[in-house]
Amino acid sequence: MYRASSISKHAKLFIFSLALIVFSFFIFNFSSALAIPAKHYDELTFPPLPEIQLPKYTRFELKNGIRVYLMEDHELPLVGGIALFKTGDRFEPADRVGLANLMAEVMRTGGTTKHSADELNRLLEQRAAAVETGIGVTAGNVSFSALSEDLDTVFGLFTEVIREPIFTQDKLDFAKNQEQGGIARRNDEPEAIAAREFQKLIYGDRSPYARTVEYATLKNISRDDLVSFYQQYFHPQNMLLGIEGDFDSTKMRAMIEQKFGDWQPIKELKELPLPSVSQAQKGGLFFINQPQLNQSYIQMGHLGGTFNSPDYAALDVMNGVLNGFGGRLFNNVRSRQGLAYTVYASWSPRYDYPGIFIAGGQTRSEATVAFIQAIGAEIERIRNEKVTSEELAFAKDSTLNSFIFNFEDSSQTLSRLIRYEYYGYPEDFIFRYRRNVEAVTIDDVQKVAKNYLKPEQMVTLVVGNIDAIKPPLTSLGNSVKVQSIDITIPPAS
Repeated sequence: MYRASSISKHAKLFIFSLALIVFSFFIFNFSSALAIPAKHYDELTFPPLPEIQLPKYTRFELKNGIRVYLMEDHELPLVGGIALFKTGDRFEPADRVGLANLMAEVMRTGGTTKHSADELNRLLEQRAAAVETGIGVTAGNVSFSALSEDLDTVFGLFTEVIREPIFTQDKLDFAKNQEQGGIARRNDEPEAIAAREFQKLIYGDRSPYARTVEYATLKNISRDDLVSFYQQYFHPQNMLLGIEGDFDSTKMRAMIEQKFGDWQPIKELKELPLPSVSQAQKGGLFFINQPQLNQSYIQMGHLGGTFNSPDYAALDVMNGVLNGFGGRLFNNVRSRQGLAYTVYASWSPRYDYPGIFIAGGQTRSEATVAFIQAIGAEIERIRNEKVTSEELAFAKDSTLNSFIFNFEDSSQTLSRLIRYEYYGYPEDFIFRYRRNVEAVTIDDVQKVAKNYLKPEQMVTLVVGNIDAIKPPLTSLGNSVKVQSIDITIPPAS
């Protein structure tokens, strides 16, 4: 028999009890909040940062020259690895810009001597695994990820992609068509325009660190070029392998020996010199007109330096004074003056060639001149006035806190160790950097700002609507000449 009244009583009792619990919870929290007054953010205290602990790892070298790092981590049943190769798109011929990227793409999409592209994809998809390839400015890489139970199979496919790619013509044609689409769309985003053209102003439009793929350079690239580029750089002495995850190091080493041990090294290894770097434009104001915009995209800066500079730690602390929530640019340019949607300034080094000091952001068209002046004023101020002790402490804490997050898991740590060896940095660079940041003083910040920030060499690029920028850019000074940049895409011949 259905007993409505009885169920109703139980429901009411349950609802009443639940309400009493919720009410008690809120009473408890509100009373606690009333008892303990809220603190301002600068009154909060935190425990000291933990010391960076490198997980246990094994390093060894095969007879053919391959250097290997193994780092076990059994928290999850996953394994991942990456092979770095001493190459980069900075080494591709000037009349074949885009070659390195195409080589890396077709190396993976074209399949191997043992498996077609479709077979390779199917075998990986069935195991929720991946093998990926790429070439950037300074390095080539092949990576894999897999469940521990599939390691043997996936590592075998990873080895095939490295040692036995076949570079099929149809995949090259497909990749070139995609690249052509990218060329056609490269002026769609003003932020991308600013980044690309600013690199050209600093390094020069023919520099390997700034040149762009064009229809003409793409047309020059053949399958033979891909094979030749691969053969020149993908061999044992150029390879550095790192593997991290749920595996046994002894068994992993045996597998590496089996898959790579018989790969014959190049007898006469020729290492190409790095391209020379010098600043192309030393100063100047440049403009790219985009009539459809109601805001300006601004980049300012000059040639910078490398991570192994003895002053790198102090320069990074200087970044902390200028940048982020609580930094001078956010507080003064964005919050107090209301001149920016985004604003930044950073000494951005590279491992083996000079990076850039870059400042900039986005602002409404009519605030463009005031924004540029405000950035310039902050650069002059940090060069000529000492930072406060509060600013120094804030910047050092911010810098060290963000640095610690680079070591949240073993894969991040392994990646950094491999990177240091790849670029010839000492293994203890991690610890040196932290000690050096902790030792930075107020005088150090002003010293590096004075020595490294060079307003007279500052290049300024504005992407915006010339008619909407009021006052005009010429109001920045009587001697200011605004130089227009043509970003018309050269047509395919």
